[in-house]
Amino acid sequence: MGTTAYERVLSVAVAALHERDPEQLWPLLAADLPALCGGDALIYKLDDWNESEGTLGLSPAATAEFTVLGDEETGLLRAGYPLAAHYAGRVDRTPVSAGRVAGRAWPGSPTARLLDRLLDVDHVLGIPLPGSTTPITGCLVYRSGRDFSDDELRLAEQLQPLLAAVEQQRQLLRRLDASSGQAADLALTPRETTVLVLLGDALTALSIGRRLGISERTVHKHIANIYRKLGTHDRVSTVLHAQRLGLIPAASAARP
Repeated sequence: MGTTAYERVLSVAVAALHERDPEQLWPLLAADLPALCGGDALIYKLDDWNESEGTLGLSPAATAEFTVLGDEETGLLRAGYPLAAHYAGRVDRTPVSAGRVAGRAWPGSPTARLLDRLLDVDHVLGIPLPGSTTPITGCLVYRSGRDFSDDELRLAEQLQPLLAAVEQQRQLLRRLDASSGQAADLALTPRETTVLVLLGDALTALSIGRRLGISERTVHKHIANIYRKLGTHDRVSTVLHAQRLGLIPAASAARP
């Protein structure tokens, strides 16, 4: 990764760390990610999406064009040909372009023709989130002219940890938003609420400290305060009690 690209990635990462609205994290990425990968526009797909529903967002360069699409055309783009099938059949999540997957079948496909008419682009780069399962979540970056080069594919692979971290931050912020009202009733501070949510993710005190940029000793102080305010005495009972109170979603508490 060159110096200029590194500086831009660092700028995006810092902005994401300071963003407290979970719904603004991916729009923030979408504004800068296409240029970093040598593309012109981007679609990101999150949560449980399919051809008709689910979280799907656009970079600013694509927003206007996509607002006029009908259901059939939108479904065609959401299907993610040929990358969705490519990743669904393997564990590997290495970024790859549609042209490299489909070969000569790509330019004449309905998806490629629609993209050419809609955005005047010829090629698509898939950047899945590491570890994502079916449906595959992540980004599709679009560009005109030549296909994505080996160097651009390597850069996309270097960006995957950043995308995964941003998605992890989004999920954490959403869980914090869901539990903020109940936490206030129990006089939990925002930092204690964050520690409680991470306890529900089965993170150790050391891991929580690294995530939050605080010492392990400070984490233990927050945990002690949480025990006192919830009237519990150990991690398991605390997580279960917090789940019953609605402070931690059941999915979070059950995560290994």
